[in-house]
Parts: sequence; structure tokens; C-alpha cells
Amino acid sequence: MSRRAPVEDTGDEGLTVSAPKDTAAGIPGVTHALRQSFDQMGAKRTALTLLRVNQKQGFDCPGCAWPEGDKRHVAEFCENGAKAVAEEATTRRVTREFFARHTVAELAERSDHWLGQQGRLTEPMIKRAGAEHYEPVSWDEAFGLLATELNALDSPDEALFYTSGRTSNEAAFAYQLFARAFGTNNLPDCSNMCHESSGSALNETIGIGKGSVLLEDIHQADLIFVVGQNPGTNHPRMLSALEEAKRSGARIIAVNPLPEAGLMRFKNPQRPSGIAGRGTSLADRFLQIRLNGDLALFQALNRLLLESEAPDAIDREFLTAHTAGFEAFERHVRALDWDDVLEATGLTRGEIAATLGDVLAADRIVVCWAMGLTQHRNAVPTIREVVNFLLLRGNIGRPGAGVCPVRGHSNVQGDRTMGIFERPPAAFLDALAKEFGFEPPREHGFDTVDAIRAMRDGRAKVFLGMGGNFVRATPDSAVTEAAMRSCRLTAQVSTKLNRSHAVTGEQALILPTLGRTERDTQASGEQFVSVEDSMGMVHASRGRLAPASPQLKSEVAIVCGLARATLHAALPATEIDWDAMERDYDVIRDHVSRVVPGFEAFNDRVREPGGFTLPHGPRDDRRFATDTGKANLTVNTLDVLRVPEGRLLLQTVRSHDQYNTTIYGLDDRYRGVKAGRRVVFVHEDDLAELGFADGAMVDLVSEWSDGVERRAPGFRIVAYPTARGCAAAYFPETNVLVPLDSTAEISNTPTSKSIVIRLEPA
Repeated sequence: MSRRAPVEDTGDEGLTVSAPKDTAAGIPGVTHALRQSFDQMGAKRTALTLLRVNQKQGFDCPGCAWPEGDKRHVAEFCENGAKAVAEEATTRRVTREFFARHTVAELAERSDHWLGQQGRLTEPMIKRAGAEHYEPVSWDEAFGLLATELNALDSPDEALFYTSGRTSNEAAFAYQLFARAFGTNNLPDCSNMCHESSGSALNETIGIGKGSVLLEDIHQADLIFVVGQNPGTNHPRMLSALEEAKRSGARIIAVNPLPEAGLMRFKNPQRPSGIAGRGTSLADRFLQIRLNGDLALFQALNRLLLESEAPDAIDREFLTAHTAGFEAFERHVRALDWDDVLEATGLTRGEIAATLGDVLAADRIVVCWAMGLTQHRNAVPTIREVVNFLLLRGNIGRPGAGVCPVRGHSNVQGDRTMGIFERPPAAFLDALAKEFGFEPPREHGFDTVDAIRAMRDGRAKVFLGMGGNFVRATPDSAVTEAAMRSCRLTAQVSTKLNRSHAVTGEQALILPTLGRTERDTQASGEQFVSVEDSMGMVHASRGRLAPASPQLKSEVAIVCGLARATLHAALPATEIDWDAMERDYDVIRDHVSRVVPGFEAFNDRVREPGGFTLPHGPRDDRRFATDTGKANLTVNTLDVLRVPEGRLLLQTVRSHDQYNTTIYGLDDRYRGVKAGRRVVFVHEDDLAELGFADGAMVDLVSEWSDGVERRAPGFRIVAYPTARGCAAAYFPETNVLVPLDSTAEISNTPTSKSIVIRLEPA
């Protein structure tokens, strides 16, 4: 097995474009997954590793958060899950010699793909003030430097403790405990940039910021909406659940500006029909909605339900017993302007009326969504309107029905459950105080956007990132990078190289950590960790590979080591026993069991095969922990997003060779793009009106009310059947187009799906 990494950084020089696909997975999905796995791991390592992914005694896939059923296939992973595992279990290594060859400035010029392909980090590294290179550093010196810088701050609130969704429950709990023992609630995390809008809307309407469905509810549903989501690329195992629902008689409605291959036809490689047959046609109806038209669509459906003469159009018994706010909601929706609806959605009255027919024919309805709903200015009102839609027919709190926000990263929901939140509930802080004998800070901290503002303005000076790639995940790239460079110290806990290691503060640390695939051995023996999936199931994850380097530490060990170095003068050693938590993760889980509701007897229950389900009041017994004690119907104003003449409305999307900011390769097989990423998808009729040809090179220029033009240069136009007036391009390359101050109301999530742009010849 080769340990050499690729050295070429060819960019988009070989870019070619062909017709998009109308089928997902099948043999091509298998061959692509195995090709990348063999290239990164070799044949033997591939077999040993992939056969443990998502198994009850194996490790949780480091990719998406889609749940597993009780009965599991031998190969319980998808194409992109295999890519994620291969990236982590690669035999390529980034050593001290690599950093000696490459200056930090040189690394900053490299592509995301090239950086990620270099391999696993092997030892702690430091960039000292004024230095051009990283150099090796001992763990003790690294912890000492971080502790010195933290303790030298004028206030604990000048420190930022960022978390990526891959962090385990045990590491996340220890991390938030360290931050709060240090004295701050500055715990921004990746959910601030994706599903924060979902949590904000769901907490207000049903009293809990999580989805209400389990996997079996998907299988039992009569009708499933898949809204603003591309499961074929972002959550491929969801296609198997949709196929199971179809086999049970469900209808599926896809709502998206882009036609997505995974929702057209799915060739399940686990079934003979997926290998030799035509597979399963999934979407019965495709509503090609205009960007930001989802609120208008669901409000129109709600009005039609209220006006319907069908006797069971709305569930009045449920509404009376379990909801509040119906009268105000009804007055508002009945006054809806149909001209606004048609302009906002780009749909016809006939398409919406036909959709109503599907709704009236279904007793059990699930609405699934992802970032296509959450990253708009009106994201929270949109999701509240989805909840209104489900409440009208009693579709929360019964089998086969409910809300299903499909989370991205594998433990992003679990991190929030463990207390990674800048605005923690008082009850959580009270429990923390009782368990550990100190008074946690009560003042709200910074979320991701506010953390960037704080660094920019000199109000935050030390940044610690627990996983992820903060620089590339965030909006307004130039502002974010300048903010990071203004810090006294930036430190990244990472498995692999990324751009956040090249955009640093005056001093910088790289702290290499174990991956999910690797054995974690501490003083008491071999450890396991736990994760929470997108549907509130908690289960164990056990790596089996030898660590990529003997110098790697687990995330838990890094947190505990840093806490010992930092807090020795602030808190008595007997108050928080960091040694015990590092030595045996059962100690952490015992703490969690007494702090976090739903985790009683955590150590016993997580050892059961498949783990356990967390309680969910709305789902379990129609109990709603809201201000009214009921589910809240809400009034949501429809403001049609009107784009000036000659402009387009851009959404950022992932390619098929990508997971969040990790670029596995340069192909987007389903959309017909090969060997390149700087493309912009535009409807051919819009191109004709704008005077551009398919294949032309353009700059994307975003236009905002602040009067500042932001430019993403050198994109190739691809004529594509997207909704009229809309365009799409990949992130993180287009993050530069989103201003830091353009965020969703209430949730403060960047508006990456509502970017007004013009095209200029390159």
C-alpha cells in the first residue's frame, strides 16, 4: 500500500460536461466507492474497514446522520459513506517533512481537494509567531501554549470553542464542560450554519428542536414530501428508506429547483432489481419550485385545506385538543394572495391543486427537508409553515407521520444534546452546576456568525476548533479569513489537512486526533464512544484500525489534557476529575446520565446492540413543551423574493464527490460534470435572455443591500434544467458571495440559498 499522496493540483483544466443522469446508485455507485477505497486504503484494508461501517459492533460512518434499522446489511454503507471512510482510513500520511517542504502561504494557495488528499496528520505541529512553516511540537508544549494564551485573556469571552458535527457525545460533553468551567458559553458549532433554522422553528412550534419521526415512520407513511434536499448525494441511504416506503404503497413528492437523480430512479445495489433491473422510480410528483418559494407552497396548501369541502380535510379534534393559535393562523392564510403564490413558487394552480389531491388521499404524512429550506432569510417562518401543514391534519404524534429535518454530519444532533450550544437552557446549566460544583456562565455566547464578527472586531483572540474546516464552512470568505488572521492563537483538532490550517492567527497549532475507524485505548483499556443519529437514536461506535500514528490522541484526551493545563488555578482538582474522564469514558457517560434528560442508565443502555431511542414528547404522547403547552400554529408573512431584471437567484450545493467542505474528487456524476468544480448551472432559456452561451466563462457577482459587490471568478456556464430564474453552484467556492450579515431571521444562519447574482464575462 502506497503512503505517497498525490502531488498535482490541476484545478479545472480538464473539465468536461455531459447530460445529467436520471438514475442514482446501481453498479456505478459500487464501482466508484470501491475505486476510491482501494486507492486510499488498498484491497485488504478496504474489506476489513467497510464491513464494520454502521454495524452494531462496528463504528458509525463519519459521513451523514441517517439512521440504521435493526436488521442490517453486510454492506451497510453508501457510496459517499465509503468515500468518507476511505478519506479517514487512508494510508497516506502528512509528516513533519511535508510541513518542512511547504510554507503556510503555499498551503493557502492549494485547492481544498489537494489539501485533503495529502493524508492523515501524524503529530502535533506549531506555527510560531513570525514563522513561515509549521514545525513539530510536543503535546505538553502545545497544551501549555493554549493554556497560557487562554489564561492571559482579559475575559473568558475572548475565547471561542468551535465544534464540528463529527465529535462524539463523550468528547462534546467534555468540551462544553471545559468551556463553561473556563467561564464562557462561546460554543459556536456547525449546526449554526445548517439546521439552526429547523431547531428554532421546531422549538417554537412543537417544543423540541428535533424531528419527530423514526425510521419505521418513513416506511409506514402514505405520503412523503422531500423538500430542498438531494438525498442521492447528501444522504444516499435515505433512498433505501424511500424505496421501502414505496413498496408499502407510499407516494413521494419531490420539491426542489433542481431535478435530482436520486429522487427519479434508485437502483439499490442491495437488491437484484438494482443491479440487473430498472430499479425503483421514487418521486411520483416533481414540483420544480423557484428558490425561496417553499413558504408560499405550504401556505397555499394550508389555505386549500381550510377551504376544502372534504370532511376530513383538517383534523378538528386534534386541533382543538393539542394546538394553540388556530384563529389567527386561519385569518392570515385565508387572505393569501394567489398571484404572490404563483410568482414565488413558479408553479401553476394546477400543480398545487394536484398536490392537494395527494394530501387529501393520505392519512399519514411525513415532510423531510434539509438546507434547501434552512438557509434563506425567511427559513424559520418557512419551517413553521411546514409544521402548520402537518398540524392541520394531525400528522404529528402518530405512526407514519411527522417532521423530519435530515441532519448532515453524523453527530451534529448529538453535540447539541450534549450541550454544544451558545444559548444553553437554564435547566441544563443548573444540572451542570449540581453535578460538578461550579457555577456555569449564564450569559449567552457567540454563534458562528457572531464569532466571526467578534474576531473581526478584536473581541475574540483565541480560536479552538474541534474538528471541521471553519474557514471554508463559513460565509463571506474574505472577512472570515481576515478575522481568523487577527487572532493571537488559532488551534485545530483535526484528522486531515484543510484550509483552516493555512489561514491562521499569529500563532497556530494542529492537534491531530483519532478517527472513528481507529482503536481508542486509554489507561483503563479500550474505549468506545457514542453518537446520536438524525432521528434521536443513540448508539455505540467502536473503531478497530490501528491509529494512523502513535502520537495521535483521542478528542476526549485532547480536551481533558487541555483542561488540566488551563484550569488548575481556576477550579480545585477534586471538582472536575479530568484524569478519570480521560482514563475511562464510562465516567463521562455517568456524568451525562445525571445532567442530560433521557440518558438515564446511559452506560447500560448504550451497550445494548443498536443502542436506545431518546424521548420525544410530541412523538411519544403528543406532549408539547411550548409556552402554551400545546403545538403552536403560527402566522408567517409571505414576502415574495423579487430579483431585478438581468439577475439570477443562486443557491449553493454540494457535488457528488463532496461531503460538506471535504472534496473527495472533482466529479459530479449525477449532474454530468467531470474533472472540475467551478461551474454554474443555469436554465438554457435564461442564458438566451441574458445573452450567454452554454460553456462560456463568467464571474459570479453577488449584489446586496450593503452596496458591496462580492465576486467569485472563473466559472463555466452549464445549461441545466433548473427552475427558471434560478442558478446553482458548488460551495465552498461560492461562500465568498454571501455577506456575513445576510442571515436568517431568528436563527442567524447564513443565507446561502438566496444569493442574487449577475453573470459577467470572465
